[in-house]
Amino acid sequence: MEAVMGADDTGRERVIRTGERVSGPRVLVAGASIAGPALAHWLHRWGGEVTVVERAPELRPGGQAVDARGVAKEVIARMGLDAVVRAACTDTAGAYTVDADGTVLETFSADDDGGDGFIADIEILRGDLARVLYDDTREDVEYIFGDRIAELTQDADGVDVVFASGARRRFDLVIGADGLHSALRSMVFGPHERFLHHLGHVLAFYSVPNEFGLDRWLLEYQDQASGRTTLLRPISDATRAMAMFYFAATDFGVDYRDVAAQKHLLRERMAGMGWSTPQILAHLDDAPDFYLDQVAQIVMDRWSNGRVGLLGDAAFSSSPMSGQGTGLALVGAYVLAGELAAAGWDPAIGFARYETRMRSYVEANQEIGRLNARTRTVPGTDTEPMPDFAGEWFTDLVGRAINGVELPDYTGAP
Repeated sequence: MEAVMGADDTGRERVIRTGERVSGPRVLVAGASIAGPALAHWLHRWGGEVTVVERAPELRPGGQAVDARGVAKEVIARMGLDAVVRAACTDTAGAYTVDADGTVLETFSADDDGGDGFIADIEILRGDLARVLYDDTREDVEYIFGDRIAELTQDADGVDVVFASGARRRFDLVIGADGLHSALRSMVFGPHERFLHHLGHVLAFYSVPNEFGLDRWLLEYQDQASGRTTLLRPISDATRAMAMFYFAATDFGVDYRDVAAQKHLLRERMAGMGWSTPQILAHLDDAPDFYLDQVAQIVMDRWSNGRVGLLGDAAFSSSPMSGQGTGLALVGAYVLAGELAAAGWDPAIGFARYETRMRSYVEANQEIGRLNARTRTVPGTDTEPMPDFAGEWFTDLVGRAINGVELPDYTGAP
């Protein structure tokens, strides 16, 4: 089968298939960040005909650094992408925690815990990983940018989808991989507020000129009195750095699309913060890639409804506090596609097996996220005593969060 690039009458890029028709199920995936293209890779490998729709007009560049640990690294290897992913990594050597004067308090190396520690040996900007996954799948998968699912109706045999562009198509399965604020989840499973659990913090990040002397080492300053954090991390472009902020917020009323209000909130909440914070905030208005949102998790009893399923942050966001969102997306994509194929593309069986395999792994990572959020809580506001992180229970929890899911060999399953 030959695949050629083309464009439809709206100018959206798409892959046009010629020659022999793909014989597998037609699957629509919403979202082209990490979970969506990773799922597309495996669905295509197991025989599916895949379309990915992304509401943004193109791939979103930049973003925060994301990590792959444990079984997520094995998934990357099984995709055949280990070398290309590592070539695109940030090459971060480790991290220093510092005081307000810049004095180093603690040191963490990327070699710690076999590369699965605080700084993972596979650390890559979200946008760079999305590009790797897109380039890997673009010849075999139809991508539609600048569009979204506006309506869908499912029956026993398929799902009828109406796109915002007015196009109408029918698919055998629809998967939402469209993030924390998943529109598909709200459309099929219920109101956003039903599943979102705010962890009491807000995260912001954007790139800045590297005028801070960063050289492969991340710097983190945490103000113990307020629970606020300012962080600078190196990226592949040595002339720039990624700035990140955490601050406590018991509620969150800012629209996640209102950038002006978000910047005002960040300035207001980080006022008076020490270390290099004022110099970093001076670049806020020039930031080409500003992002701010609440630190939250998605908790659901089920990740599927008929022929519609969810993946990644749309289904089980563990929050940036867990450091495992990318791992959950990559592993979930592998398991979801594999279980659907192994079930002969029967959604009831495939989705159920996917949830059974992933549930404990997801819950362990969400617990890590909640615990990390508690450690950043302003002193005196948390009524629960902090747990003993030196205990064996925590070692076991981290083990389950990194490696706590089986990766069956689905080869030949279709």
